[in-house]
Amino acid sequence: MRQPHPVIIKRVKKVTGGGHHGGAWKVAYADFVTAMMAFFLLMWLLNATTEDQRKGIADYFNPAIPISQVSGGGKEALSGSTIAPDAKLLEDGSHGKTQMPADEQTQDEKKEKADEAEKKKPLTAEEKGRLQAVEQDLLKRALEQDAGGLARHIQTRMTPEGLVIELVEVNGSPLFEVGSATPSPTMVKLLKIVAECVGTVTNNIAIVGHTDSRPYAGKDGYTNWELSTDRANAARRLMVADGLAPGQVAEVAGKADTEPLTPDPLAPQNRRISITLLKN
Repeated sequence: MRQPHPVIIKRVKKVTGGGHHGGAWKVAYADFVTAMMAFFLLMWLLNATTEDQRKGIADYFNPAIPISQVSGGGKEALSGSTIAPDAKLLEDGSHGKTQMPADEQTQDEKKEKADEAEKKKPLTAEEKGRLQAVEQDLLKRALEQDAGGLARHIQTRMTPEGLVIELVEVNGSPLFEVGSATPSPTMVKLLKIVAECVGTVTNNIAIVGHTDSRPYAGKDGYTNWELSTDRANAARRLMVADGLAPGQVAEVAGKADTEPLTPDPLAPQNRRISITLLKN
């Protein structure tokens, strides 16, 4: 009689996780590598940026500061601003604007501020004496030709910018035809005297036209702005024709009624041409 085969039970040990062949360690390692990359990126930023740049980056991520929801469109790592070698944050898009430090202003801004500061400086004794000589010569010539009352049209004053010569209109003696840039015979005589006087020095001049505040109803939107500018240009042409060097004219402008000479905005004295003999 055959003996029955013994029953053999094989137990297999299953590894459910955390063992040698598990995958949880890979996730932890990936998190560690990501953290190290972020750490080294932070170290690089701290080393490659200035204090002002770090402050700008911190402000960008500060929730208390409102920022646009639209991306600046930058191609660099900062997405809107690029860290340039000259330690400036340059704008790459329309929303990544940052304010440049005061010591990194453009050359144009520096020149503009220097020019403004120079204009406010008082005249030197030598410069003031030269301008006063022109002023006295102008008044003397006007008095010598005062048969038509030229002297009453002239007002002068000394400013930090230079000698200002105001050719003003008086009652009954206009300088231009009404609503026109056509000079009157009186204006032609006045500009000839001024051209001869300022032509004796090398200083540049600025010519500015002014009107009163009476509205000008011209065609095609022609206003006191255009009228004052045209009158200033007409004065420039007459002075050049009288011998003034064209290169001596540094500015021609019209200011309409924005700078009245008298408190009364409708006074005839406000209709004038200002000629400033600029300091060198």
